[in-house]
Amino acid sequence: MKLDELISEYTDIEGRLADPSVHADQALARKLGKRYAALRPIVETYRELGSTEDDLAAARELAGEDAAFAAEAEDLEKRIVELEERLRHLLLPRDPSDDKDVILEIKAGEGGEESALFAGDLLRMYLRYGERVGWKTEIIDSHPSDLGGYKDVTVAVKNKSGAPDAEGVWTRLKFEGGVHRVQRVPATESQGRIHTSAVGVLVTPEAEEVDVQIDPNDLRIDVYRSSGPGGQSVNTTDSAVRITHLPTGVVVSCQNEKSQLQNKEQALRILRSRLLAIAQEEAEAAASAERKSQVRTVDRSERVRTYNYPENRISDHRVGYKAYNLDQVLDGDLHNVVQALVDADTERRLAEARQSS
Repeated sequence: MKLDELISEYTDIEGRLADPSVHADQALARKLGKRYAALRPIVETYRELGSTEDDLAAARELAGEDAAFAAEAEDLEKRIVELEERLRHLLLPRDPSDDKDVILEIKAGEGGEESALFAGDLLRMYLRYGERVGWKTEIIDSHPSDLGGYKDVTVAVKNKSGAPDAEGVWTRLKFEGGVHRVQRVPATESQGRIHTSAVGVLVTPEAEEVDVQIDPNDLRIDVYRSSGPGGQSVNTTDSAVRITHLPTGVVVSCQNEKSQLQNKEQALRILRSRLLAIAQEEAEAAASAERKSQVRTVDRSERVRTYNYPENRISDHRVGYKAYNLDQVLDGDLHNVVQALVDADTERRLAEARQSS
């Protein structure tokens, strides 16, 4: 959409939001509020750019009479460059899921019990990061291992504020998906040898019911008895639920809640998010197969990161990020790691926009 069309849309929404009758429909008001908040930085930057250009023209006219205006003109020229760059960033097409919360799944992989222990470390890292940035986290399903780790664990991560212009969790966590590799001496290793194991992380935008329509006839629902570490019985009723989506073969199970109904609702919550992710990936692949084959800077499907304990080093292989503060990162200080990925993705999209213009 062109800039003048976005400004026109902003003005139209501004007028509609001033109409009390619009707020009688809360869903519509919320939708308009989100779009208004998304457009506001673009319009404000555009307006500031216009007024700064006017100021520059006036300063240039007066520069011949007063040297102070010549200096002001130089400052205004620099400000215009900054505003133009900001506007270019703001006009980049947004990820349609950027305002969404996420479902984050951590699964132990190669490395047996050591991998399960590291899955627990990653869970703690993401929970601590969520605390730092003010998110709400909720463990909605988990399968603990014998030594205190996790075979797999699923967490819902939400933005607490609920404000229309609040940045979605997906914006920050969407590049965390992939294979996370750890190099360290396991607690079970008596010879002091460094082992390498891996944990898989899957991040999907949390889908609302309006995002994904699920036909009940497409589901096979099985119930079974919940079990904990080592297989011991956690309860004596068949409260755990496994849902199979027959058209896609996606299987989701949930056993954390005490009632079968609660576990079914949590499993459907995870299923909706996975189906939304599948639909979005298929759409992206159809629309940009050639681009995706060439641009792999922040591809979420590949091995993404190594956590090296002996060197206290964390490395993200997609963008060449490296730092020697692994202990702090595992305690939730993920900002610089995440920002490196966000910045790399922004630069890639800016480069594509320049090539297509």
